[in-house]
Amino acid sequence: MGVIETLFGMLFGRGRNVVAETAEVFRVNAEADAARGVELRGAALQQFGQEFRVVRRGWFDRLMDALNRVPRPAMALGTLGLFVTAMVDPIWFAERMAGISLVPEPLWWLLGAIVSFYFGARHQAKGQEFQRQIAATMAASVPGVLDNIQQIRAFDEDMADEVAQAQPAQDHNPALADWRAGR
Repeated sequence: MGVIETLFGMLFGRGRNVVAETAEVFRVNAEADAARGVELRGAALQQFGQEFRVVRRGWFDRLMDALNRVPRPAMALGTLGLFVTAMVDPIWFAERMAGISLVPEPLWWLLGAIVSFYFGARHQAKGQEFQRQIAATMAASVPGVLDNIQQIRAFDEDMADEVAQAQPAQDHNPALADWRAGR
């Protein structure tokens, strides 16, 4: 047994596997690769767990997070509300826009700067030009719009009177009179 043991010891090494170590140069050890994969996935899951861990925050942090989510939806919904209001109650809308036109220009610059910094992509010159265009459009078109609305209402009343006069009375319908007589 001693010769065979010495021969295998030279071939495979004493306490180690020379064939396996040589094969690993050309091919990855599947067992070691799986162990490394488990370790990598475990580290990734631990990192994700730390990122999404529930942190108990105070009321002030929660309030600030809530307030930071308000401006964009409020501006979008407010703008849509202005369009709806302009159609529903043009007089009310015109009064508010007339009040806005009285805001001093430096305040418009300040508002424009705040909005520009908050959203990050606004340019002050475009904002001022936009405000001037709105004021000019409102000043030019509100009287015409109000006049058109009055004309539409007058036309609507005239049409309702004509439709009421054009409908025949129930007693003058010969087919209906025959039907009633047959019952």
